This record gives sequence, structure tokens and C-alpha cells, in this order.
Amino acid sequence: MPSAEPKKLWGGRFSGKTDPLMEAFNESIHFDRRMYDADITGSQAYVKALHQQAILTKDEQDILIRGLELVRQEWKDNKFQLKPGDEDIHTANERRLGELVGPVAGKLHTGRSRNDQVATDMRLWLREEGRRLLGFLCELIQSITTRAQSDIDILMPGYTHLQRAQPIRWSHLLMSYAFWFKDDAERLTQLLARTNRLPLGSGALAGNPFRVSRSFLAKELGFDSVLPNSLFGVSDRDFVAEFLNWGTMTMMHISRLAEDLILYSSAEFGFVTLADAYTTGSSLMPQKKNPDSLELLRGKAGRVFGGMAGFLMSYKGVPSTYNKDLQEDKEPMFDVADTLSGSLQIAAAVILTLTVHKNKMQAALTDDMLATDLADYLVRKGVPFRETHHISGSAVRLAEQKGCQLSHLSLTELKSLHPSFDADVADVWNFERSVEHRASIGGTSKATVQQQIDQVNTWLRGAVYH
Repeated sequence: MPSAEPKKLWGGRFSGKTDPLMEAFNESIHFDRRMYDADITGSQAYVKALHQQAILTKDEQDILIRGLELVRQEWKDNKFQLKPGDEDIHTANERRLGELVGPVAGKLHTGRSRNDQVATDMRLWLREEGRRLLGFLCELIQSITTRAQSDIDILMPGYTHLQRAQPIRWSHLLMSYAFWFKDDAERLTQLLARTNRLPLGSGALAGNPFRVSRSFLAKELGFDSVLPNSLFGVSDRDFVAEFLNWGTMTMMHISRLAEDLILYSSAEFGFVTLADAYTTGSSLMPQKKNPDSLELLRGKAGRVFGGMAGFLMSYKGVPSTYNKDLQEDKEPMFDVADTLSGSLQIAAAVILTLTVHKNKMQAALTDDMLATDLADYLVRKGVPFRETHHISGSAVRLAEQKGCQLSHLSLTELKSLHPSFDADVADVWNFERSVEHRASIGGTSKATVQQQIDQVNTWLRGAVYH
């Protein structure tokens, strides 16, 4: 009697049974099932290409397309029943199709390999997921520009080496992240364009023997072009590596933003307070309000970095065309997509719901942060900057010796350092005036920060996520 065990797509060559441990080690259905929609969409297009070559009759084409749609609906309704032998999404879908439409399902795989099938599924899946992530990324950028616009009059200390340096606008700091995330959005758009190329029709490695129209398949599936080499088509996972690298870069920027806000929300700074929705308390200390959302964002950056590094270590040693090592491509791709999806949305919500303490930021501005402005004052009097820098440093030292603020030095004391000091030096001790002097493109004056906001908002209006 024939065996009731489901036949494997590749099983004809083998007479012995696979070790059950190997079955579990080999299967990928527990994670690649999320590509069910892409797999069915690709199969439906391939059915049409086979009909064009008279491999399938019109009736067979229609039966298979309808049957595949029924399989898709079972997945959508969470009614699809996995069975032993469903080692991956391709096997599971074809097995179920056969149960629904009968032996004609066996024609679906004509001239097609799981090698070009999985490469196509992954590109279709990542294309759609990438567009969704691009939307979340643009929403994060929009939340930053919205916040920067509303808070444009708030001044704060700017830091280098985590030391107070010069006064800046809080919005200027926010916009620095907007430009980082804008670069991330542009990188994602570029990698999605490279992803949107068709591998289907490459066969196992040598091409399709039935002359299916790959140009038709590309058009049917919404790909911009056809991968021109079948060996490249089945083995290329650069688009995955690039996606993981994109995720790493984006999470790095999210992590840096999170670190700034963690510092600024601490009692030592007190510049911002996170909304209760994005914090937790301590199990022991009732006074605590922990920035858990930001700490998780910072921590998940390491998770994404690790996914990229792990995949690249697997990918680097794979010889030409498809090898089973490439099964390690999907889990990090899915994990990075999931991590970025949550992280981008949380980061946007945190930004929009922050409470900013303008007075605390203002109080943190100290006269020593205007030391460069003091040097610039002398430059405007015609003194060379290298000399004014030294003079300003001497003024700082004198104020420290006297135990007073820099602005409390008398005109006589300043003149003892250089005769060019005059009564108008009093105008230097104004933080608003200091930031307004930084009026070149990219500076922290109100007008230049407004230009930055306008520039990013103009870009957002044209972004493809709309």
C-alpha cells in the first residue's frame, strides 16, 4: 500500500526516512509562515506565466488561481491547518492547494524552484514591510518637526563631551535628529528600490526551461526590473544585509535620541518629563519614575546590531547559488522589521508627549557658555581670533579666581586684559543674542532653525510614504 505520509517536494531521490530531529532542524514554517501572502501572490503570477506558455490550460489556470485564493483566505482567517511535512511556507501552501483542487496542483511547480520562489517571496514581503516602516519613520520625523515648531523659543545648553558648551535652541537639538532620520528614510527608499527586482524565473540556479516571460512576471508582481543573472537571482541576499544595516543605523539614531532624553529627564538635568504612558515605577522605591520606553529603545538597538552581525557571518562563507545557510536570512529580517516597527512608533509618541521644562533649561545657561561670544566681541573690534580666544580664556580664569560669574567682571578688569573692551561689552551677556548671532545656514538662530523645520516639512510632503 502507498504511504499516507505527505510527499516532500524533493523526496523522490531518497529511499530512507529523515531523522525526526533533522526534520525539526530543517523546517522553517514556524517563522516563514508570515510570508504566506507573498508566496500565494507569486504563485498566482507564475500560474499566469505558465498558461502563457501553454503549460496550463485556461481552465487549469483559473482553478489554480481560485484555489490559491482559498488558501490565502484560510491564512487570513487563521484557519490554515499545518500538517507534518509542511517544512516551509511553500510546501504548506502547495500541499493545501492539492487538497483543495486535486492533482492539477502538481503543475504549479513546473520550471520553478524553491530557490527562486523564496527569493521572490522575501523581496515581495520586504517591499511591503519596508514601505510600512517608511511610513512610521516619516511619522517620527513629523513628530520631531511638530515639536520643534512649537518649542522654537526655548533655549538650553548645548553640550560637547557632555560639558556645557554654548547656548542653543531646544528645537535645534530636535532638528539634528530629524535630519538623521531623514537620511535613514532616504536610505530605506534606496534599498527598497534595489530590493524591487524580480528573481522568479531563475529556477534552481540555471534559469527557466519553459521560456516563461520574466518581464510579464515583473509587471504582474510590481517589480521594477528583472534580475539579469539566474545564479545571482537565487543566491543574492544583499538586500537582506542592507535592510539589517539600515535597521542598525536607524536604531543607532533612535538609541542616541533615547540617551539624550534619558539624561535630560533625570533629576540632575530636569529638562523634560516623560508622559506616564511611557514610564514605569520602581517595585521598591515609590518616588521613582523610570524612563523604561527610552531604555528599551536603547537596549533594542543592541538586538538589531546583533542580528546584522550574525547574518553577515553566515552570509560571508556561502558558495555560489543557494545553500541552506541562507535559511538564516529570514529570522533576523523579520525580527529587525518587528523591532523597528515598535521602536519608531514609541519614539514618535514619546517626542509628542514630552513635557519640556523651559525654566529648568534656561536656569542651566551660565555665563561661561558665552566665553566664545566674548572672544567674538573682540573679533568685531578687529582683534585676531587666536588672540581673542586667549583673552577670553583669561577672563574665565579671572572670574573663577574671584568666584563670580563672567558677566560680573567689571569693565576695568576686562580692560586690564585688553584695551578694546568697552561699555558695549555688556551686550554680550545675553543668551538670546548669542543664539541669534548663529544665523548662517545650519545655525541655531530662530530663522535658521525655522529654515530647517521648513526644509524637512517640504521633504515630508513629497515623501513616498504618502
